[in-house]
Amino acid sequence: MSLLLVPIVALAFGVEAALGFGSTVVAVSLGALLVDVCVLLPAFVPLNMLLSASIVLRDRAHVDARMLLRRVLPAMGLGLPVGLLAFASLDSSTLRGVLGAVVVVLALRELLGLGRRAGEWARHAALFAGGVVHGALGSGGPLVIWALGDRTAEPRALRATLSALWLALNAVLLLGYAWDGRLDATSATWSIWLAGGGLVGAVIGEVVHRRVDAGRFARAVWLALALVGVLLLVR
Repeated sequence: MSLLLVPIVALAFGVEAALGFGSTVVAVSLGALLVDVCVLLPAFVPLNMLLSASIVLRDRAHVDARMLLRRVLPAMGLGLPVGLLAFASLDSSTLRGVLGAVVVVLALRELLGLGRRAGEWARHAALFAGGVVHGALGSGGPLVIWALGDRTAEPRALRATLSALWLALNAVLLLGYAWDGRLDATSATWSIWLAGGGLVGAVIGEVVHRRVDAGRFARAVWLALALVGVLLLVR
């Protein structure tokens, strides 16, 4: 295991603790420059579930269960098996290229402020696509944010609701990883090594969530992700 993954996981957890999404996008985008995506995800997703669970437990009163059950989970649930099949079938270089393309497109859309007035069908399609991307790469958050658009709640409620979503979806991912044998002693060892970085990042992210303007922080994250996406594409 590359020790550089530890600060990457710290950064990833910091982003998600601050915004409610983005940890897997950051971890996989940067981590894919060091190790195979198919090796990194089974080690990272269990840690991400711990972060999501901690946020949901603390802010459970702010979770918008109605939006999750009626709007988000049904559409993403349809796309998730498609993504899991892609994860099991495609090689890591293909997945890395797909990730790079998805990250660049979404980052540019976010930075340029495009597509905020999407219709209902476009929103549902984005949620379905988010399920596919999450199943393949554990990174459906950007598409979910796009689909919700101006319907997103205040920061604390949005973070809690998204954390509940990731907790449910990542539980399915873990079942898929266990089914095809990717959850093993090696992935568990990696998870243990990376846990310290995740804890540090979560603490820092909580401070950022309370004290830093979420809009400015999110734009900085998207700018960095756009650059990483380009690196993944040209590698």
